[in-house]
Amino acid sequence: MTKAYFVNHTHWDREWYFTTQDAQVLSDQLFLDVLAELEQHPEANFTLDGQMSIIDEFVSMHPEAKNRIKRLVNRKQLFVGPWYTQTDALLPTSESIIRNLVIGINDARENYGSPMMIGYLPDTFGFSPQLPMLLNQVGIKDFIFWRGTNFENQLKSVYFKWKSLGNNLVYAANFPLGYYTGQISVDSKKHLATFVKERLDPGISFEANHSKNNEVLIPSGIDQMNIIHNAAQTLADINKLSQNQIFIGTYPMFMQKLHHRTDLETYQGELRLPTYSRVHRTIGSVRSQLKRQNFQLEQIILKRVEPLMIIAQKCGVQLSNGPILKLWKKLLECQPHDTLGGSVSDNVAVDIQHRFKEAFEIADGIENYIKKRISQRLHLKPQQVLVFNTDTTTFEGFKCIKILTPSKKIKFAPQYQAVILKEKYYPARENIMQQTSKGFEYSKEPGYYELLLQLKVDLPPLGYKVIEFQNATEKLTSCIEQKNKSEISNDYWKLAFHDGKIDLFGKNKKYLNFISILDSGNDGDTYDYSPLREDHEITLPLVGSCKVNKSKHFMEMIINGEWSLPYDLDDRLVKDTHCKQVPYTLKLKLTAHEKIINGSLTVNNTVLSHRLRLKVKTYIDAATSIALLHGGFIQNKNNKISKKWQEKFVEKPVNIFNFEKAVGLESKNDGLFVLVKGMKEYEKVDDNLVITLMSTTGQLGKPNLLWRPGRASGDTTSVGHLMTSTPLAQEIGVNKFEFGILSEQPTDQNELAKEIDKWFTPSISYQKQSLNLFINRLDNKIWDVEFRDELPQLNTSQGFLNLDLPVVVSAIYPAYTIKNAYVIRLANFSNQKTIDVSELKSQGYQVANALEEISAESSYEIAPSSMITLVRKYNFD
Repeated sequence: MTKAYFVNHTHWDREWYFTTQDAQVLSDQLFLDVLAELEQHPEANFTLDGQMSIIDEFVSMHPEAKNRIKRLVNRKQLFVGPWYTQTDALLPTSESIIRNLVIGINDARENYGSPMMIGYLPDTFGFSPQLPMLLNQVGIKDFIFWRGTNFENQLKSVYFKWKSLGNNLVYAANFPLGYYTGQISVDSKKHLATFVKERLDPGISFEANHSKNNEVLIPSGIDQMNIIHNAAQTLADINKLSQNQIFIGTYPMFMQKLHHRTDLETYQGELRLPTYSRVHRTIGSVRSQLKRQNFQLEQIILKRVEPLMIIAQKCGVQLSNGPILKLWKKLLECQPHDTLGGSVSDNVAVDIQHRFKEAFEIADGIENYIKKRISQRLHLKPQQVLVFNTDTTTFEGFKCIKILTPSKKIKFAPQYQAVILKEKYYPARENIMQQTSKGFEYSKEPGYYELLLQLKVDLPPLGYKVIEFQNATEKLTSCIEQKNKSEISNDYWKLAFHDGKIDLFGKNKKYLNFISILDSGNDGDTYDYSPLREDHEITLPLVGSCKVNKSKHFMEMIINGEWSLPYDLDDRLVKDTHCKQVPYTLKLKLTAHEKIINGSLTVNNTVLSHRLRLKVKTYIDAATSIALLHGGFIQNKNNKISKKWQEKFVEKPVNIFNFEKAVGLESKNDGLFVLVKGMKEYEKVDDNLVITLMSTTGQLGKPNLLWRPGRASGDTTSVGHLMTSTPLAQEIGVNKFEFGILSEQPTDQNELAKEIDKWFTPSISYQKQSLNLFINRLDNKIWDVEFRDELPQLNTSQGFLNLDLPVVVSAIYPAYTIKNAYVIRLANFSNQKTIDVSELKSQGYQVANALEEISAESSYEIAPSSMITLVRKYNFD
């Protein structure tokens, strides 16, 4: 007889085919009923899906319920947190996952009491092998989940110890049959004997028999399902019918039981096998626009806004954490598994796009405020430009800056090697009003230019430099088109375009047909790509015009053309089919003295239901690929897929993997990595790295796919649920994909990670001018102020933090809970070496966890494939 611990819960998707607003309407009476039932039955408990956002939204409608929730949380009847939203565990960056926990835990502690300190993700579509490390960053030692396990060739038990790529570890409990294993519906209560015999007892036996588990965890709940009324009596009735003993339990109580077991096996690796449930291995390219926006916003926060906030504080510009926390919450609302995955209705997709719009505006506003206030403190003139470096090391290289000037007849000091990249002219305007000491006066406003420039600069660490320009007799140099040229080169490479192919030549190696674009029909839906039967992937011809631009320090190749592609899936299967032209622009850029090849592909998509992929031929014979993901380098090896895969898997376990920022191949003496901005999915095919750019579709849920046979995913397969069309997921219109190519000798993994991280360093500049107060949206409302005399003196070039460390700075930002302090998080990407940063102790840095809980006994060593969080008070000397 097995002891089964029964946990009543609800799984609460904030949005799916229904919107967040729909979910809030559903929560209104349901959550009130939960509170009433728990108050009337002190023996009962309920888990509210592990995310704080839904509670905040409910309390905004019922402020009077806040104290009731707090009482029940403190009585261990209601379990909330630790997440802010139920995150996807593969697609967001590591810092997003950590902040999701930090913000959720802080929110719970401040408003409702102690959160449930378990990494509870009951419905997420697979898990990064680094998730144990990310959970450990906030002190979480337990993990509960459903999807991704295999008990034949991966692990044996539903309960185990899960180890990260390094030495971080969590105790894990799996729901192999889903978070609804013990779901007691109204119908189940009416037919309780059948429920126990046909569903509950078999579920308990499955968990008990996968390893010797005398005690098992049985979740009872499903999406938006209410609390079980009088649960104690219901379980008493069940115990009369069951072959097992059923007890009311809680997740924390059961996980503590696992901590006392000495027989648990240890597993290391990702959890993404579709054995008992679908994990949607190809969801990483669905609604690719959302994924690229998510990545862009993450980078804006981490590489621009938060470091600028530290610089601002050092410059005496006071800021609160209110706007940045609101910004993070907007981003986190876009990162649950359905939301970021893209398996949502178009109605929801519009909401997601709007949240991104709001978040970009908040980020832009914070940055605008900081830059203008610092420029005011420096008393900048219109021909001075403030250029920032948000890295904690000195920067030497090229930055792009934007200026407004009445004329292109300007000059910079020779060392800057300034060149115009783009220009826009604003013509003169008549009868322009200006308020002066005399009142309102009207005059003619002269025309002016908006110029995007590239400058060679050296900048102090985490600081800024003021760069001046002057009027001149000659126009500033622009890029020059090289007539009849189809080659570009720099110190490291030569790229040649001929006969529709791109060849790359290095000093000791050549890569023929180096880059190509692949296309195939997509018979899948917003959960998965799936090939179209009788179709095959083709290489698209790179035909069209080739233009070469050259400046003092870079050369750029631009290939413009059109592809003729079948309009829809039906057209792909017939001869002489209906085709449409798909315009594209492929740009490749080589910069002087830089190894990385910069590239972009812009596609004006005009056709439906297809997949585009970028293929990079590496000429490297390697058994495994190396993917950067969540603070580590993951080794991925293609598995042999049996022709009878359907006998063991509910979807095809395709060798398509997730990655973050970079993926590559290495041999003994050679290595080549593809860097990307927001693409999340790749496949290794022989010596090629194939990056999925986009997989477009018009359906939320389709049955009988080649790679996913049987029912449709989602509720569209259920009785009374209609198929849902998703025309927005076809991503018609302009789509831009940015990438880079880095050739690197096999080297220290941290050095490689730092080289990759450097590629994402942004260009940030500001000019205090009066020609156009809408170039920076808030300029016209950020008025001049009188600064206090005691503020620190500022120089025209100033750096505030020099940390030249052998690891990557994952984030630097103002502390959430410690006044006048900032947080810096460091990531050790080596899978073997421990990195000692004890030199930082003498500089005033204290070791903490990501919750800013300082421990005097903690080590300043960063374990392999792990992170360390440090806190330091501001020093204004």
